[in-house]
Amino acid sequence: MFPFLMISILKEKWYPYFFIMARIWAKTILFGMGFYYLIETQQKLEKNKSYMLISNHTSMADIMLMLAITNNPFVFVGKKELVKIPLFGFFYKRTCILVDRANSRSKGAVFKLAQHRLNQGLSICIFPEGGVPIKEVLLDDFKDGAFRLAIEHQIPIVPITFYDNKERFSFSFFSGSPGRMRVKIHEFIPTAGKTMNDKNEIKAQAREVILKQLEMSHE
Repeated sequence: MFPFLMISILKEKWYPYFFIMARIWAKTILFGMGFYYLIETQQKLEKNKSYMLISNHTSMADIMLMLAITNNPFVFVGKKELVKIPLFGFFYKRTCILVDRANSRSKGAVFKLAQHRLNQGLSICIFPEGGVPIKEVLLDDFKDGAFRLAIEHQIPIVPITFYDNKERFSFSFFSGSPGRMRVKIHEFIPTAGKTMNDKNEIKAQAREVILKQLEMSHE
């Protein structure tokens, strides 16, 4: 797919075509590794509408699964360090919004880049834990970024729970197995009319939705 992916990133307006091919790539990787996903949807995303997609982050497969389950074109906001991954990093750098956590200017630039992408009709995806928590932590604390952006741009937040990714394909090298990857797309959390004064409440609400599902699945 490399030649077609290369062509699709030559112009910013061609991003939706890149997204289609990225979804094909993601599904091929997942199925090729012996994974299959089951989706429970409480509320469906509307076509041509922008959202803030968030989920728990436990696996190297999270990126592929998020692409596979979402029809609405979106852009990842992620850490700059991932550009070092061979080949993947090449496309990651050219299609995602990168954050350098050690640079305060970089964090400010994210808001401008997100606004630009939202104006193009795209959605944004952030893993709000800000990284992959240690094995013993079921769900780490959420960072502010996703919720600041959602409120700033008045777009709904879509909480998504990935139940099995840590078991299927974790960051521990000799672990994992083929099998199912369950996903739940929860009811959206509206931000219309909300201000930064509501940020912590919305952040806590979103985390509670995902945490409750993870706790139920581990009982």
